[in-house]
Amino acid sequence: MNANHHETSGPSRTQQITLRGPAELADALPFMLGFHPTDSVVLVALHGERGRFGGRVRLGIPRSPGEWASTADHLAECLVEGGARNGTRPDGIVVFLCQDPEGGETGRRVMERLRPFAQRLRTACGALDIPVYEALCISDGLYFSYCCPDARCCPPDGTPLALSGTSVMAATAAYAGVQVRGSLRDMEGRFKPTGGPDEERQRAALDATAARIVPRILEDAEGKERKEVRETTLRLAREVLRRFADPERPSRKNAQGPANAGRTVAGTAAGDAADDALIDTDEAAALILGLQDRVTRDRAAEWMEGWEGTAALRLWRVLARRCVTPYQEHAAAPLSLAGWTAWSTGDEPTARVALGLALDADPEYVFARLLHQACNEGLDPESLRSCLRTERDGRTASEQAATSAARRVRMRTARPQSTRQTLRKPGRQTRGGAGRPPAGVRPGGPAAAKPGSKTPRPGGQRGTRSGR
Repeated sequence: MNANHHETSGPSRTQQITLRGPAELADALPFMLGFHPTDSVVLVALHGERGRFGGRVRLGIPRSPGEWASTADHLAECLVEGGARNGTRPDGIVVFLCQDPEGGETGRRVMERLRPFAQRLRTACGALDIPVYEALCISDGLYFSYCCPDARCCPPDGTPLALSGTSVMAATAAYAGVQVRGSLRDMEGRFKPTGGPDEERQRAALDATAARIVPRILEDAEGKERKEVRETTLRLAREVLRRFADPERPSRKNAQGPANAGRTVAGTAAGDAADDALIDTDEAAALILGLQDRVTRDRAAEWMEGWEGTAALRLWRVLARRCVTPYQEHAAAPLSLAGWTAWSTGDEPTARVALGLALDADPEYVFARLLHQACNEGLDPESLRSCLRTERDGRTASEQAATSAARRVRMRTARPQSTRQTLRKPGRQTRGGAGRPPAGVRPGGPAAAKPGSKTPRPGGQRGTRSGR
């Protein structure tokens, strides 16, 4: 078994450790991904003579063995082609199959059941001229090797995994600030509906909102209604976003939620419940339906940094949980936004989970597909952030220019036609003489305050431009 190097970047330095053998590889997997990959197949690229870890791809294990061949080909191509685009074609691959026993199975039984899938993955990689250096099955707290024939290090009944936090990899990751977020199942659960009595109320709100909003979007030939819905959705989203930044601001229908949110810890079940309390069912329905518009979604993607990014991730997570049956496909928009925001703020494990769920909700959702590919290939999100900043700044400048122009037009419209003040020179005023109008006032016609009114309006002096 070749030694492999895994580099973990900390706040101020890069730590390099050497992994020797299947045991240390199995222990390193959660730290590479940021979570425990339950029910997953993971391929990790190796580079150079010493097997430096590179790109990786993860996918849920297909339930049907009939899908294993196509899945193996797809994963191998994704990993190899992704590395080639970055100029780093893999020199080798490590395969992990992770699945818990079901229905009275043992870990060894799971390993044997998945053996044909492991073999198909090895041949798929070999067909691309990339050898598989190791293939491991992790199940029931044990690891099994499909490649190592030595029963002394890889016995047929499996080898127990190291206790959590006791390995060299765990110590190095803790020093570098790398965290394991729990299991993949737990991370996915934070984006899915929780059930309960509130689910029926949310479904009713979605039905009512869809009946009101969807016709305005689809049946609007001129686009005026669609634009109005867009602006209304973004205005509501900004208002709700400020609640997450300032949890003391109550929602309109649930005044107790924000107080609880201020005392709970983000990332916990209690924290998610407090976030749910910040948005009522009607607001959530309006945001979910409004975000189905592509332009609205792209505008919302601009909340990607600083306090806006932190608050937006919580908001998109809540909206994804509110996409109850039969509105599961609508979750693709908030899930994609959650994936983008997490990736932009440096939380790649959450980004991959959210984007994977977005593709589960709608496999053809282009926004999620592009982000998922970019995140998996290790691209820098700054290029997309820069584009969004430029678009936002340009739109803001245009809106400000339009507002200034409209203000000038209103001022010109409200200004009287004659702005010169009529000055009466001493000695020329006429006292008395009720039949004679004051100087500078022309009787009737244009000097009247309103059409048909006998009330005179001050004008210019005779001989001036205005009193001509």
